[in-house]
Amino acid sequence: MTDPTDAADVPLDEDGSVPEVDGVETAESIADEVRDEIRLGHVQDDVSHVLEERFEAAGIDLRPEAIDDLAEEIEKDVSS
Repeated sequence: MTDPTDAADVPLDEDGSVPEVDGVETAESIADEVRDEIRLGHVQDDVSHVLEERFEAAGIDLRPEAIDDLAEEIEKDVSS
């Protein structure tokens, strides 16, 4: 019998990402939302600040350096 919490047993979303569980946001889902909102022109603020606020609201604790690295990755992705 497999462990029901085993990640291999979780069906992925159409884009290949792990789905949100009961509305719980992950760092990846928040990053994807911010990336999409930047592309739509809805985010004009500092990306690191936006990510920090969203992670805090979702109860996700990441080091400031990790948030800055993720913000930089999002900015590069959106600008290309």
